Amino acid sequence: MKTFILLLITVVQGVFCSQGFAEDSLQIAGIFSNNMVIQRDAPIHVWGNALPDQQVTIGFSTQTASTKSDQSGHWKILLKPLPANKAGQLLKVSTSNSGLTLNNVVIGDVWHASGQSNMAMTVAAVAQRLPEAAQHIREANLPNIRFRRVTQPASKVALDQLPTNRGWVVCSPKTVSQFSAVSFYYAKELSEQLDVPIGIIDSSRGGTPIEPYIPRKAFHSHPTLMQELKLSDQNDLAGLWKLKGGVRARTETWLPGQLFNSRIAPIADFQVRGMIWYQGESNSGTGEDPRDYQYKMRALVDGWRTELKQPQLPCYFVQLPGSGAGKNWPYLREQQRLSASIPNTAMVVTIDLLDQNIHPPNKVDVSRRLASCALANEYKKNVPYSGPLFKQAQRFADKLIVHFNHTESGLMAAKKEGLLPPKELATDSLAHFELLDPSGNWHAAKAEIDNQTVIVSSGQVSEPVAVRYAYEIDPQNCQLYNRDGFPASPFCSQPAQLDFEHSVPEE
Repeated sequence: MKTFILLLITVVQGVFCSQGFAEDSLQIAGIFSNNMVIQRDAPIHVWGNALPDQQVTIGFSTQTASTKSDQSGHWKILLKPLPANKAGQLLKVSTSNSGLTLNNVVIGDVWHASGQSNMAMTVAAVAQRLPEAAQHIREANLPNIRFRRVTQPASKVALDQLPTNRGWVVCSPKTVSQFSAVSFYYAKELSEQLDVPIGIIDSSRGGTPIEPYIPRKAFHSHPTLMQELKLSDQNDLAGLWKLKGGVRARTETWLPGQLFNSRIAPIADFQVRGMIWYQGESNSGTGEDPRDYQYKMRALVDGWRTELKQPQLPCYFVQLPGSGAGKNWPYLREQQRLSASIPNTAMVVTIDLLDQNIHPPNKVDVSRRLASCALANEYKKNVPYSGPLFKQAQRFADKLIVHFNHTESGLMAAKKEGLLPPKELATDSLAHFELLDPSGNWHAAKAEIDNQTVIVSSGQVSEPVAVRYAYEIDPQNCQLYNRDGFPASPFCSQPAQLDFEHSVPEE
């Protein structure tokens, strides 16, 4: 009998431990760890679990605050904003019978980095094809840069916590190889320009469309997205593929909100400075329908802003390059260009970064351009950040005169080689321009720079209806730049005139 009672006590204790009610059950949320970066100049939310109805105290920097855990053991404490601080500090959490300490905590700017494989591509993978990256690895003793990788599998419901089996990693020659290359070079540029710690939370996952990153509530913002949500909840993958503007969902991982639920929702209260986004390949591949991507981008941005409770959260995103492109990439690039009208966003153009691979290795220029967007817009630095973006096309006889934004420095024809700045060419003539005739046919056209405009004409088109630039799968040597050294985005003056390919499953 005595043995049975001891066994019963052991079992009961095990149950309590598994439910988070053990004597040493004090826990801090999984996003917190040694070496982390806390967002400067913003309220600091810290949360975790303890015994029910237990006093929890936090000490960090000059602040101390306490609260009581609720009946489920959850607790949350709000600390006042703090300025940037590169000195590692202790963050202490304690109860009457337990305590934990996080070491080397710094205060700076934290950025979400998300998307698919071109965001996930590591510095090590870049170094295999970009010789300069090997030197960048050797020189990566950069303790003010910290990374936190989030890899939780997809979830149908929003999770409350991240596991504690991963933590923040300080950038060094030994650790940098496994960082997202875009994120690393972005953080490096910001850290150098701002002289504050930069933290990156990388939630990217290769081979995924935009849908799983959009919060479910945001799917109510557009008819196509509403229908996607309905079909997804019915697990009708074939119906999703057939839907105009739908997605070719191969697994549940591709369905609405599933990666937001697992990777972002658990840390929605963790304050950040902004987000960078590099995705689109899996919404424009073979048999995939790129229509309405601009509305999906808006749902992504607005959805994150709502769920993170940061209504002005900046989002800087990368337009698809030419390398490795499929038939629908030109259409999706145009959808991305249209997405740049979302307030407090900016788009990085990469059509000039030539390669043959779906994962072009030059992530250095991609990140520099992303950082320029942040420096100019979020940090209010007086720096250029965008290439020419289509504004309007004016008809003049048999010509169209194309006007752009971001041409205050003037236009030029230039050539980009490697990591070097674009080099101006001794010509004003440009390739990759086309004109649309009244019958709906596109014709190659002559294009010449005229100060801040481009004049486009074709002997085959006497009454031009529309103009487009670089609407090709992989246009080589796109040479239109502003004199700040940023490439012009591919564009169409009448996007409704563009075509695409969409094949659906057989009945």
